[in-house]
Amino acid sequence: MSVHTHVPSSFDVRHSSMRTSRLLCPALVLVPALVLGLAGCTSSDAGGTGQIVLADAVELGGYNPLDGYGTLGVSPLYEGLLRPSAADSSRVPDLVPALASEPPRAVSPGVWRLPLREDVRFSDGSALDSADVVATYRALTDPAVASSVSAAIGPISEVAAEGPHAVTVHVTGEADPSPYLLLGIVPSEKVENRPAADWDIGRHPVGTGPYRLESLQPDQAVFVAREDYWGSAPALKKVVYTYTPDDNARAQRIVSGEVSGANLPPKLANSLADRSGVTVVDADSADWRSVSLPSQNAFTADVAARLAMNLAVDRRALVDDVLGGRGAPAATPISAVYGENYEPAAQFTVDVARAGTILDRAGWVRGPSGVRRRGGDKAEFTLLYPADDTLRRDLAVAFAAAVKRVGISVDPHGASWDETESRLADDAVLLAGGEFLYRIDSQVYSALHTRTPGASPFSNPGDFGSPEMDRLLEQARASAPGPANEARYREIQRLYREVPSSVFLAFVHHTYAVRDDGWRYDPPVLEPHAHGVVWGPWWNLPSWRR
Repeated sequence: MSVHTHVPSSFDVRHSSMRTSRLLCPALVLVPALVLGLAGCTSSDAGGTGQIVLADAVELGGYNPLDGYGTLGVSPLYEGLLRPSAADSSRVPDLVPALASEPPRAVSPGVWRLPLREDVRFSDGSALDSADVVATYRALTDPAVASSVSAAIGPISEVAAEGPHAVTVHVTGEADPSPYLLLGIVPSEKVENRPAADWDIGRHPVGTGPYRLESLQPDQAVFVAREDYWGSAPALKKVVYTYTPDDNARAQRIVSGEVSGANLPPKLANSLADRSGVTVVDADSADWRSVSLPSQNAFTADVAARLAMNLAVDRRALVDDVLGGRGAPAATPISAVYGENYEPAAQFTVDVARAGTILDRAGWVRGPSGVRRRGGDKAEFTLLYPADDTLRRDLAVAFAAAVKRVGISVDPHGASWDETESRLADDAVLLAGGEFLYRIDSQVYSALHTRTPGASPFSNPGDFGSPEMDRLLEQARASAPGPANEARYREIQRLYREVPSSVFLAFVHHTYAVRDDGWRYDPPVLEPHAHGVVWGPWWNLPSWRR
């Protein structure tokens, strides 16, 4: 089993964008006639039927863990060997046994053993055994499967059966395999020798989770609680997911009572905060947004220019104005939720005067139009963002306004991902990341390491960095958690602050609206870039109780 070390582009941007909502839109304007028309439809469970209806921006189907569904151990349909557990979203969750009966235990250097629960059955009635675990992890790196989440395997080189009820996990270096053991396990009989996106379980899922798929239509999926589930029987017996891609339409359906919950952009969620019977739930995330910078532009290729742009942006104002206060400034891919790995001294404080001085000293002087020049080169570039992503659009516009103050001209431009990929060398891109957030390595390695063979085209597109940065990243990746590695990650952030490769802007909090129908549930945990109503208040549906 080969080791995959980079998040592929299909998951880093294209795939994850399909599984996330559009994140920002104008304030909600409810059309009275429409609200009255919806009022007759209700998701309220006042009759005690144990049902909720959720409106999601994510297209329905695609229920295959090897194609990005349930990759982090959060899914009503699938479970991993371990699962996340935390009281709230303010910290990185603990990873506790799910299909494993005990946490992984080191049995020799680089080898960890996990016994499996012996009372688990898949939703098709077949029993879980070690062959299913081995087949799932082997498929991750099978070229024929072309898994979009092959990076989920991290340092794991092999997963082997030790009898029918235990597996051994072999890793390179001293890394703890726990963050890589969250992937939803599928029956070995359902593994196919073709691209994961085409597997039958994408539309006919078979998992060990507390729910099974009862029906699937383009605009509606119905999950029902399993009577044969190995864990505690869910009190919530049916969950109906409706595909509602328009942000305002989801908000309207919440207000009217047609649905019980929805994921909403921050400002739109804020507009519902005072609505009677509606609660707005905010979840911290490691979901970052950054401006990648091109290598073939003379201005962005100058490290002085990259440092000046980092100093010119008021990230706190950006969070307040663009995200409605629901987020946190980002100077690097590592947020404060990573505890001792986080380096407060590596944050950028807005300093427009110093940014201007740095550019002056580097020879970038203002021309008659106010835009800086050095010789025949201008301090200007195009900033691409996904044309249908209003949050990235608004961040791009805010970034352009910030750097204009120091004589830099940025032209925000909506584009398709195919167009964007073809222009990475010449144009900047408003990127997002934070997919495999329960391991800090995934937050930094592909974003900050210079490009290597097989890397995603969206991993550090400008290929900016240094041998020292690469060395630290590689050492951190191969090392065990603890004080020494925490110090290494703090050093990585300090080095990045001196020689930045891009401009990180913000960590985006995820916002959800929930109708108050008398249910109690676990608060959200720290969330990844890709989310939707599988996350938020609904990440652990068996916790829902009256």
